[in-house]
Amino acid sequence: MNHPVRVEERTLVTVSAESVYLAVSNVRRMGEWSPECVGVWSRSQQFETGTRFIGWNRKRLWFWFTSCTVVRAEYARDFAFEVRTFGMPVALWGYRFEDQGAGCLVTEYWEDLRSGRSAPVTKLLGLVFTGTPSKRRGVINQEGMRATLARLKAAVERA
Repeated sequence: MNHPVRVEERTLVTVSAESVYLAVSNVRRMGEWSPECVGVWSRSQQFETGTRFIGWNRKRLWFWFTSCTVVRAEYARDFAFEVRTFGMPVALWGYRFEDQGAGCLVTEYWEDLRSGRSAPVTKLLGLVFTGTPSKRRGVINQEGMRATLARLKAAVERA
């Protein structure tokens, strides 16, 4: 069975695209929303295209880190970062923001970048470090996106 190479989830929030973009693009806050991310470290205060950071993640007994680089930072439109492990591409995570009258439609998306000659290695590392087989990663991420977006929605609407 083929696993999905791209998944996404959406939610409508009652704040502007600018407000949600500012929250999401401050990736240090990702641990507040994500069920796997527990923290982010970066020397930078602004997260714009080219900014690098380390993401710390946890799932039950597994704890791992990833090297990330912001690849898109289009104010109030799109924010995305590429995830690597040991220099090999793993995934692209991103958020799109669309004004919808009195609110904003937020779309979180994930794309599996494990392909080519490094794919078997990165898929094995994914299993060892995260406890998730690659064929389940898309499903697990989609479930996590639902939780992330619900928490994000609650946080930005409360602010």
